[in-house]
Amino acid sequence: MSRMLFDDLQTAAAAIRERAGHRQPTLGLILGSGLGGFAERLEDAVAIPYEDIPGFPVSTVVGHAGRLVIGSISGLCCAALSGRAHMYEGHSADVVAFPARTLITLGARTLIITNAAGGIRADLRAGDLMLIHDHINLFPQSPLTGANDARLGPRFPDMTHAYAPRLMEVCQAAAGELGIDLKAGVYAGSAGPQYETPAEVKRLAAMGADATGMSTIPEVLVANHMGAEVL
Repeated sequence: MSRMLFDDLQTAAAAIRERAGHRQPTLGLILGSGLGGFAERLEDAVAIPYEDIPGFPVSTVVGHAGRLVIGSISGLCCAALSGRAHMYEGHSADVVAFPARTLITLGARTLIITNAAGGIRADLRAGDLMLIHDHINLFPQSPLTGANDARLGPRFPDMTHAYAPRLMEVCQAAAGELGIDLKAGVYAGSAGPQYETPAEVKRLAAMGADATGMSTIPEVLVANHMGAEVL
């Protein structure tokens, strides 16, 4: 983790504020594959292409628009990442996690991080919603590697509650009120881009994984490092 990271984050945040004006997001959304359309629901929105934000990696994957959208919903100011970059595109872990760090630098102390994952547990079906309550990190790199900058967070962040229990309770209650069959489980993340072999799926199941994908964990790590709540 570069000692220049703090300054790089301030530069990215300043460029966003110049385009977004007075908006002060308190909630950050990372919209995974197929979910970018949610950003279109934000009111009074400003959309900024990733290539216009210093330090942001540009996503090359279909279904990832590559825009930061700042607007409001239900009176709450949100900053939404419509698409993300992945390590399998050739990026390092710290570059992949830089946009999530930028959301927190902008003021978002809560991050909702989504993805499209492959189900492992027998009761999961295509299209099911699964609330991640823990993860298994199989990525070859950590975005926290290198010299630690205490202005961003501690050297050894506690991952006991990587996903905020309070937010999980709120989400489960909301799903119940809306009649949504919300599953819950453990997410295993690896770099990809190849899918798992049958033997690897069996190994993941034996490790306790319920679903698997190629994103999310680097962003969760930096959010916990910077003291933000994650759902």
